[in-house]
This record gives sequence, C-alpha cells and structure tokens, in this order.
Amino acid sequence: MSDTKCRILCIDDHHDSAEMLRLLLSHEDYDVVIATSIAEALELTRTESFDLYVLDRRLPDGTGIELCQKLAQVAPGVPCIFYTGDAYELHRQQAMAAGAHGYVAKPHVEALIEAVGKLLADNECTTAS
Repeated sequence: MSDTKCRILCIDDHHDSAEMLRLLLSHEDYDVVIATSIAEALELTRTESFDLYVLDRRLPDGTGIELCQKLAQVAPGVPCIFYTGDAYELHRQQAMAAGAHGYVAKPHVEALIEAVGKLLADNECTTAS
C-alpha cells in the first residue's frame, strides 16, 4: 500500500469555509492546500501538482467557471468539483459545461467528501512527494 496522499487544491475566498474543508479532507487522508483567489490558485499550479481542484463559484477576482476553464488548460486531466452556495440548476449546468466533474451545493459537506472519494478512488495519486 502506498503512503502517497492525493493532493487537493481548495479555492474558496471564505477562509473559514476553506479551513473547514482542509480539516475535513485531511481527516480523510488527503493533502489539502488552500487558495483564496484565481490568481493564487494559478500561481500554485505553476509550482505544485494536484490530483483534484475544489472550487467555489464566486471568487474575488473572477468566477469559478473561469478558473475551471483555465485549470483545464494548465492541468489537463485533473478533475474539478464545485462546492458552492449557488445551488441553481443553471449554475450546475454552467459548471459542467466548463469541464467540472461534480457540483455540490453548500453546506452538504458529506456529499462533497463522497464526490471527492469517488473521483480519487481509482487515481494513482503520485503527485505528492
């Protein structure tokens, strides 16, 4: 059994939400890094590798939709899941059209953990050192 942990980049401008996700996902044995803006997330992707991105839909310097599209270009093959308070079907459709692999409405953290687990279950998470 490998000791390699899957690495998740959580992008949420609300520090409390991001920290809660970091703690919960770390408890599930993932290595979680937090970014609070699109710029910070893109900078992290230049220097680090991740196995999954968890995005909020609203960010201070743009939208999660824009970020999802940019991440698909800079890190093709790395899935994105939205975890957001925007629960309308239209928002989910926009996210999926932008390349998202999942869309979970806040505050359903159990559903997020389940979605993360399903996406990473078959992955060889070799990006962590």
